[in-house]
Amino acid sequence: MSTTQPIRNIEQLKQFKNYYRYEKPNQRNYMLIIVGLNSALRISDILHLTYGDIYDFQKKEWKTHITIREQKTGKVNRIYINREIRNTLEYCSDYSHHQKDNWLFESQIQNTMPLSRFQAYRLIKEAAAFAGLNSGISCHSLRKTFGYHAWKQGTPPALLMNIYNHSTYQITKRYLCIDQDDKDEVFEKIRL
Repeated sequence: MSTTQPIRNIEQLKQFKNYYRYEKPNQRNYMLIIVGLNSALRISDILHLTYGDIYDFQKKEWKTHITIREQKTGKVNRIYINREIRNTLEYCSDYSHHQKDNWLFESQIQNTMPLSRFQAYRLIKEAAAFAGLNSGISCHSLRKTFGYHAWKQGTPPALLMNIYNHSTYQITKRYLCIDQDDKDEVFEKIRL
């Protein structure tokens, strides 16, 4: 069994992200991947999002934050809805046909239930295979990919620890999946 990995390669990440937009169009599946990559939430929390979590039906506008109580930890987490998520929601979601408590990622078989974790895994593996990512990819890869690329773009690990709601730095460090290429890059760039 391989350890869940982030998607490090930018080109493969683009192919992975766009699989359900261009190759096998499915708005729900595309939205699942974009929300997963950009929210740092666990798949169990993502699958239980409702339209009321992202859209203010009284004001008739998208919310600026997702506020949830994490299923695993019981901690409250407030996630900013960034431009990627917002653009995807506007592209994929017709909120006018939904109620506040409708699932954002509704099961196509049982529309009163959210998409199952197993089905989410299957969808993610299919997009990963298209992008040439054949091992180490799972639902948790979305969360790890967020952290890996945030870290590569200069986000301090202490801030990522807070975003992830981790209790220790060691957990966050494992999430970043720093490998030899990352360490080599530091040595390559340093000029003292």
